[in-house]
Amino acid sequence: MSDLNAPTVVLVHGAFADASGFAGVITGLAAAGHRVAAPSNPLRGLAVDAATVRAAVAAIDGPVVLVGHSYGGAVITQASAGLANVTALVYLAAFAPDAGESCASVQDPFAETLLAQTVRPTPYDAVGAAGGPDLYIDPDRFHQTFCADLPEDLARIMAATQRHLAAAAFTENATAAGWKTIPAWYQIARRDNAINPEAQRFMAARMNATVEEVDGSHTAFIAQPERAVALIKAALAKA
Repeated sequence: MSDLNAPTVVLVHGAFADASGFAGVITGLAAAGHRVAAPSNPLRGLAVDAATVRAAVAAIDGPVVLVGHSYGGAVITQASAGLANVTALVYLAAFAPDAGESCASVQDPFAETLLAQTVRPTPYDAVGAAGGPDLYIDPDRFHQTFCADLPEDLARIMAATQRHLAAAAFTENATAAGWKTIPAWYQIARRDNAINPEAQRFMAARMNATVEEVDGSHTAFIAQPERAVALIKAALAKA
């Protein structure tokens, strides 16, 4: 019988991806006996996305360790604020804005990444978003931009199935930051072409996160799931 007081790990994916990228992480955590959930992130706007994740987490009995990748980090940052059952936050090459910051503004002081050159707007407005287009990564540049340490055939599938992010979500300011009161762990990807590693170091340092660095791309958690699992287990041990 499972321990109802044991934490549940909730994995939140970011832009240009879906929760299937967590397959290796889910397998590793499940093998160790941990409960895991990976809800869909709508990618329509930070307030909407955070509210969606917050509702899912609030419905879970017992403590929760929230894990976010990329834009999913911004979502868990806002969703977790004031949520009593969230005991730890884990960021995997992820945004961790403060209140009043957006994913765009928090990385403004740092050098532009390849993503800035390869992201494209749709010719239509994003349905269900505040306004403006959706964003996607040029499929011909997806591998190098997003997942350079994954096999080319897998990158091709990920490019074809990438989920669009409403441009409005990238510039929408956070209204709260759960990391101000919740312990945090952060995995920095040294060869990240989507979020500057220096921006990652800045965000991790200011929230006094427990930090590890991995020699990998923006999707190092897919290429090296055992490293992400170990970091999440460290957070679970303190939860």
